[in-house]
Amino acid sequence: MQGVLDHPVYDANGNKIGDAKHVFFDDVTGEPEWVSVGTGLFGTSESFIPVRNATVVEDHLEVPYRRDEVKDAPNVDVHAGDFLSEEEERRLYEHYGLDWGAAWPQEQSGVGRTAVTPEGAMTHSDDAVTRSEEEMRVGVERREAGRARLRKYVVTEEQQRTVPVRREEVRVEREPITDANRGDAGPDIVEAEHEVTPHEEAPVVETRAVPEERVRLTTDEETVTDEETVTDEETVTDEETVTGEVPKERIEAEEENDEQGKRRRP
Repeated sequence: MQGVLDHPVYDANGNKIGDAKHVFFDDVTGEPEWVSVGTGLFGTSESFIPVRNATVVEDHLEVPYRRDEVKDAPNVDVHAGDFLSEEEERRLYEHYGLDWGAAWPQEQSGVGRTAVTPEGAMTHSDDAVTRSEEEMRVGVERREAGRARLRKYVVTEEQQRTVPVRREEVRVEREPITDANRGDAGPDIVEAEHEVTPHEEAPVVETRAVPEERVRLTTDEETVTDEETVTDEETVTDEETVTGEVPKERIEAEEENDEQGKRRRP
């Protein structure tokens, strides 16, 4: 089972859940009970999966559980060399619908599950001790930074236009009587009236709606082909500094003798 560490783990539908990080063994039987899988952003979170009914296929592990079911498993903060407590394992058993009584008989109360790392930390197969340190991985996630909207409203402005207008003026014309027009003249002496109606032009204003342009919001850079400049929201790349705490292991050697007592060596 330790051979699957750092190898992919797939669910019942063939979806990758993550990579195996730790295997937890029963301290009484020595059999593997749980495997923790790195999930979340860059595998920074670990979810626990029962290894019963799991199958090792070539270079990966297949488990009879859905990926969503694994990611929703209770959080357990356990690291290499730690024990999985009875209460923590009870919550995991309830999540996966497993028989808790069969897994933890009364005579085994207080016995835990010990985690084994991919490097085999704290094993006694040789005289070496593995020193490990955590790596900080920084990624990005996409989230909403605000809202932008287009709002159309009506404003009224005054405009001036100059148009030519014509008007008729009344003037008096006098024509002397000659032999040629004497027949058109009236009686010699009589009262009479003659009326003339002058006209003039007046400016008339009317308006109509005329489409001028189409405006839209976008988060991508677009080529503007209109004569007027349209301001779009564009993708801008900034740099931000991220600070995190990264635990590192240190190893010290100690010597003991009868005369000087304990002596520490770096």
